[in-house]
Amino acid sequence: MFEGHAENLLPRRTHDASQEVESIRSKYALPAMAGAVVEGDQIVLAGASGFRKLGHEAKVTLADQFHIGSVTKSMTATLAGTLVESGKIQWKTTIKDVFGKDGKGVHADYLNVTLEQLLSHRGGAPLAAPVNLWKTAWLKQGSHQDQRFQFVKGLLEMGPINPPDSQYIYSNQGYSIAGVMLEKVAEKPWEKLMQENIFSPLGISSAGFGVPGILGEVTEPWGHVEKDGKLVPIQNDNPPAIGPAGTVHASIPDIARYASMHLQGHRGTNTAMLKLATWKKLHQAVNGQDYALGWMVREGTWTRGKSLWHNGSNTMFYIVVWVVPHENIAVVVAANAANGPAKAGCEDAAALLVERVRRSKN
Repeated sequence: MFEGHAENLLPRRTHDASQEVESIRSKYALPAMAGAVVEGDQIVLAGASGFRKLGHEAKVTLADQFHIGSVTKSMTATLAGTLVESGKIQWKTTIKDVFGKDGKGVHADYLNVTLEQLLSHRGGAPLAAPVNLWKTAWLKQGSHQDQRFQFVKGLLEMGPINPPDSQYIYSNQGYSIAGVMLEKVAEKPWEKLMQENIFSPLGISSAGFGVPGILGEVTEPWGHVEKDGKLVPIQNDNPPAIGPAGTVHASIPDIARYASMHLQGHRGTNTAMLKLATWKKLHQAVNGQDYALGWMVREGTWTRGKSLWHNGSNTMFYIVVWVVPHENIAVVVAANAANGPAKAGCEDAAALLVERVRRSKN
């Protein structure tokens, strides 16, 4: 496991980018925005601007927690990598292997779906959650692990919506199934596995699950939704049933720490957490598609080549993460809103921050 290197990412040599962040935040009229750029194992640029909640005086800081939505998927895939390396599961482990050889209660067409297929969105899981299961999930009854198991049990009884491995279908539900597979082989809740295998080894102390901060208080950024053309503050999150697909929150420096480990792992400069072959597995697009395991492999307008990318939103926050191995950089930008301007603004801010780092080298 990766231990003892978190101090290398402390912001003692970080340049302030609050002015650049503010220029984008104000341009797109967002409540708050924060961003950071990593070069190798160092956060070299970071800044935050705006307010935790519209109508409230509390200003956002770099220590504040932003919800990262589907960026959680890459964390669940990374968690899977740690469990593969420890021998608890394999990429080709099937649902049948985990839920019982007789496949009791599992639709026959799901039995041979593998962990890798689920993490690459090729397991046949549906794009949208079945209505009855989704309603039950929102009741949030029982432990988080119990909620996920009941949700996944219902999914597996219904069967896949198309033949597994025949088509890419982006699916939170598939990641929920994968998460329950990891829980069953490790005999621990997904949240505990994330803490033990991802957050603690990386020195990430701000990460948690669900709504950032204390309900009803402005101790952390609130999310915002657009209603009648105006942003309205709200505290809510998706149910724990789809936790492995997108319920993590953390500070921007801590997300930068996480992105840095993927950057270093891909380049082979730090393989303490996972072996180089496992990093490459996580980052290799599957079957000609542009999705790997928790990451999209794509070229941005500013990346000068193929890079790793993922965005995330729980419909109240928005975040984008780019990992650009050929330039040895990664960038993270988040806003506490999820409308069109938030999405465009985060991408613009990412490009602006990276350009500042590039200029500093000339």
